[in-house]
Amino acid sequence: MMFESLIRPAVQAAFHELYGKHLGDDAVVLQSTRKEFSGDLTLVVFGLAKLAGTSPDAVGKAIAEHLAIRVPEVKACNLVKGFLNIELHDSAWMEALFTWMQESEPYRTSSAAFDTSHPVLVEYSSPNTNKPLHLGHIRNNLLGFSVAELLKAVHTPVTKVNLINDRGIHICKSMLAWLKQGNGETPESSGMKGDHLVGKYYVEFDRMYKAEISQLTAEGKSEEEAKRDAPSMVEARELLLKWEAGDQPTVELWKKMNAWVYTGFESTYARLGVDFDTFYYESETYLLGKSIVQDGLDRGVFYRKEDGSVWVDLTDEGLDHKLLLRGDGTSVYITQDLGTAKQRYDETGFSKLIYVVGNEQDYHFKVLKLILKKLGFSWWDSLVHLSYNMVDLPSGKMKSREGTVVDADELMQEMVDEAARITRELGKIDDFSSDEARELYETIGLGALKYFILKVDPEKRMLFNPEESIDFNGHTGPFIQYTYARIRSVLRKAASMEQFADAKHTDPRSQKSVHEKERELVMALLRYRESLEEAAGRFSPAVMANYAYELAKVFNSFYHECPIVDQAQPDTTRFRVMLCTLTAGNLLASLSLLGIRVPERM
Repeated sequence: MMFESLIRPAVQAAFHELYGKHLGDDAVVLQSTRKEFSGDLTLVVFGLAKLAGTSPDAVGKAIAEHLAIRVPEVKACNLVKGFLNIELHDSAWMEALFTWMQESEPYRTSSAAFDTSHPVLVEYSSPNTNKPLHLGHIRNNLLGFSVAELLKAVHTPVTKVNLINDRGIHICKSMLAWLKQGNGETPESSGMKGDHLVGKYYVEFDRMYKAEISQLTAEGKSEEEAKRDAPSMVEARELLLKWEAGDQPTVELWKKMNAWVYTGFESTYARLGVDFDTFYYESETYLLGKSIVQDGLDRGVFYRKEDGSVWVDLTDEGLDHKLLLRGDGTSVYITQDLGTAKQRYDETGFSKLIYVVGNEQDYHFKVLKLILKKLGFSWWDSLVHLSYNMVDLPSGKMKSREGTVVDADELMQEMVDEAARITRELGKIDDFSSDEARELYETIGLGALKYFILKVDPEKRMLFNPEESIDFNGHTGPFIQYTYARIRSVLRKAASMEQFADAKHTDPRSQKSVHEKERELVMALLRYRESLEEAAGRFSPAVMANYAYELAKVFNSFYHECPIVDQAQPDTTRFRVMLCTLTAGNLLASLSLLGIRVPERM
């Protein structure tokens, strides 16, 4: 919070002088003044009144008098029901702005919340290789990428990790359906992206499986028996056992179909604008997990049932018994996660390992940490589950196996097409070349998609509405992008005038009077770092997204009330051009942390 380091010690000194008592930092509660009151910072007086043994009004008035005399930056104070609102002189804000402008890295900061001597690993995406990426994956990828960028911006070493779930019964389902129905179909012969082709056979397996269950239940079996004994599921389990045994034809088919999927994923990631530093593959890590389970079994941490399966008893932690290995020796997800967690710690000594995974896996990650704790790993509490809520659509919940998902590639293209339609209707790009127009549509469409998803706090369930996301006048990415383009247009105009060519370097302290809207813009500019630290500390890109929106709103209010380029008022123009330059920089930096590009013109 701006000026906290100025006001807190002044309040502590005042309290000691007035009441003879020392206040700790925690006792001085400061917050931003609410918009309906006059002031910049607000001191909460109730706790101080208790320590002083008098009324909040008496303490507030006494501290206000002290600040007015001892702190020249304080312009005025007003006390409202136990809250002391403190207003600062414009000169204090101009000094703070000047200081920020002189820094070598104005859009980065340091945070005591993070250990910068060891990396933070951020695991996101983690797709299964039996289907293409969908809308839920988009939220996952955007969150993971943005959290990693936020941590980098607070000087934290970060490694972006993607764990590919490239083995298991779900993969075998697609493989089996292709063997039965594929007739040698490939991405080249079908004209489909590889991940889409494999996903087609995952859906086909579900169709076959449901038909078999229906037949078996009609013959008198219970639904549970039918699901267990359906021929397709029996064959899929057999295929998994063959894969784990290293059966060559099975392994070769697995490699071929996974390669199709990886090629498809790469193009989706590239268009979405996310990247990774390290890839892990479940097929290479699940055996390490088995060795950890065996070690826990040998030490009596785990136990084996009569059917050969291995379990851990977590009842002393308020949970239940958790399966670690099936009776046939095959792994479950927790097995793999034990192995990869240990491998990553051995390789990096991470200070945190952040799993970006939906909240349906809350229980899984709680169990994972407790198992690592039982095994005696000192770093068990360094695991963080960034649990995000579901993405809903107006049409309802998505189901991959039934083919009712919103495909990521199709959604991105639909957003770009909608951006093209709206932009053409507005009729403002007649002088754009076809390549420039296509680039603009891509920037606006994907910016709308990313912003709409990231502006919602991760723990909140969200409804994705494509039409609402691309509104140029709403709480949207295109509104912020348009604001940036408007500023760039103003700056080009100013740069064309010799007397304002270097106005961006204007010293704000030279401004003799400050318009209310100029002051509001300065205050918004200086909230950047506070927002960045909060966003990184909470692993919430939404904080940065909403900061960018609020800054854009404040700028537009300033733009409409304060003429920027006025040759008759050169000093005012230079100051306002400087504010425009800083606003463009803040918007660019904020949106970059969200993976959103900005256009120079639109």
